[in-house]
Amino acid sequence: MSLNKHASWIFWAGVVLGCGLSWWYAMNQIIDGDQQQMLYNGYLGAYQGVWASMGNTASTVGSVPGSLLPAVVGVPLLAWDSPLSPMLFLLALRLAGFLMLDHVVRQVYPESALARLIFLLLFWLNPWFVFESLLYNPSYLVFCAGVHLLSAWHLRERPSFWWTSLHIASIAIAVQLHFSWPLLVLLSTYLFYRGVLKPNWWAVVLVLVLAAISLIPYFEAVLANPELTQHTDPKARERYIGWGAVNVYPVLKSVIYWVRYGSWAFPSKLVNDTAFLWLASAWAQAAAVFTWRAVLFFLAAITMVASVLANVAALKEVRGRWRRGQGDLQPKHWLLVYTLGAFVAALISAGLAPIVFNYWHLMLIFPFALFPILYWLVSHVYRGAERQTRPLVVVALIFLVINLVALNDSRKFSWQANYQEQVRNY
Repeated sequence: MSLNKHASWIFWAGVVLGCGLSWWYAMNQIIDGDQQQMLYNGYLGAYQGVWASMGNTASTVGSVPGSLLPAVVGVPLLAWDSPLSPMLFLLALRLAGFLMLDHVVRQVYPESALARLIFLLLFWLNPWFVFESLLYNPSYLVFCAGVHLLSAWHLRERPSFWWTSLHIASIAIAVQLHFSWPLLVLLSTYLFYRGVLKPNWWAVVLVLVLAAISLIPYFEAVLANPELTQHTDPKARERYIGWGAVNVYPVLKSVIYWVRYGSWAFPSKLVNDTAFLWLASAWAQAAAVFTWRAVLFFLAAITMVASVLANVAALKEVRGRWRRGQGDLQPKHWLLVYTLGAFVAALISAGLAPIVFNYWHLMLIFPFALFPILYWLVSHVYRGAERQTRPLVVVALIFLVINLVALNDSRKFSWQANYQEQVRNY
């Protein structure tokens, strides 16, 4: 089958498949602490008009600032009073984030139908991504990632008030969604240093002022009760900015996650918490668990090696282009420089953070960690094979099987869970 001839319908078929899987995941999610916090604040705003000035409580610090997290649940409820409305809104935002990322991929590889389909597999159908189709704050971050990349792409050559506004807004929105927002600040700072981000300063000032105004209720609450910025756990209060760098391991772990994101070394909540309880006998369950873990560990090992090779190839390609004053960049080099900035931002953030990152703490840059894999596959592995679809089909089938198992039987999802019923009961 010719990819160039059929790429468009294959792409949109993949988008529809990903939407179906995401919705299935969402309906099977097990409502727990993070979802309960969001539901409480969202329903409080929608039903009683009381909009909290802060969102979910973080691991070692206080709550996420601002009223955006309550709003992303409460506002859809005002439009349609159903447990489904916040999930529909979330999945729409995730789709919009992917399509913005896809737009840049198409601009970087305009003559390659293959590149677009590879990114569809690497990202939209990837269990790393689809496994996050549940109502908690990291799930929204792909929208910020999409806006950040798309706006940075349009600001690489000349300033624009509109695109600068969107670029700064992507960071301002992330501030009210999750404490991983410094990743985007550091990434933008690097791009500006490199000279491939040319902002309009009037737009920067305007959006920052509007963002500060939106946080006034939060600042008022903190002034009235400074304890809101601290975690209730005494051990958590012992942490400090720079704790990660002093302890070293958090920085190393961020490197490991960067490599894992480009591989099939999926979260343990997807791999190790699958019990196959729906099988008839204990023997069949034990055999299925052993096979499942053995296959996924094997795939993880193989793809981890591939991820390292891809990142090394990308680093070699961008060598001599990462510093300021080293000339203009071709589109594929710009994307790799952007990726390098995301990697450096992860290292710095891990060093500054008062926690050891888990995979969801870095999900904001998950799509960026896939760009070295995309470059490697398009430029080195799959070169000259535009008409060959068999490997893509095989990967799609592997992802489909993994997703079907995970959405029915894992730590966060179960075939016995009913999202709507859990929300109504809560």
